[in-house]
Amino acid sequence: MSVDEETGLAGGGAFSKFLGIRTKFHGVWLRHTYPFAEFGDGVCVHHSCEIRRSAAPEIRLGNNVYLAPGVWIDVAPGSPDPEPKVILGSGCAIGRRSTISARNQVILEADVLLAPSVLITDHEFSRVEKSGGRIFIGRNCWLGIGAVVACGSGDLNLGRNSVVAANAVVTQSFPPFSVIAGNPAKVVKTYDQQSGKWLKPMSERVMETVGKTMGKTI
Repeated sequence: MSVDEETGLAGGGAFSKFLGIRTKFHGVWLRHTYPFAEFGDGVCVHHSCEIRRSAAPEIRLGNNVYLAPGVWIDVAPGSPDPEPKVILGSGCAIGRRSTISARNQVILEADVLLAPSVLITDHEFSRVEKSGGRIFIGRNCWLGIGAVVACGSGDLNLGRNSVVAANAVVTQSFPPFSVIAGNPAKVVKTYDQQSGKWLKPMSERVMETVGKTMGKTI
């Protein structure tokens, strides 16, 4: 028995097709009734997503953006910056039940992919008096299920083509082509463009070399 990817219902059939049509009409309705800063071509927003109409002017959605069931995009009050607070570049896909919450600005460049239940926030929910920070996630990044990217102050930049492991908690910037894991998150591998290989951080490679050398001398 098949399971429809969008609805999660077994068997598919007419009812699943109806829900798919409903989602398409929901996108058309949002485009014409919500004052988004930008609502690109081919945007697909599941009807169960939560986006306040009052927050729409602070949200920019590029072409072919996909918001899966249960996604919540929230814009907190308090920032005087006239720029949109949430910017999703073309081709971004936000997994089901994920949350993006911005006070200042959260930017996802083109083709960023989020697995289910990812949280991205540039402020601390429990400390409303704090001004928060800014988050920039480079193009082609992948964030695994349950990952958290949180910035309480300053700028947090996740370089392009990086991979954030499931359940990792990212609270600082990382360079492009990084594989990041843990709580707090750290780099476990980086891609070396010259050699075309994924390498462990230099400190770990040094320790491995020392360990092998000591093993030979014993």
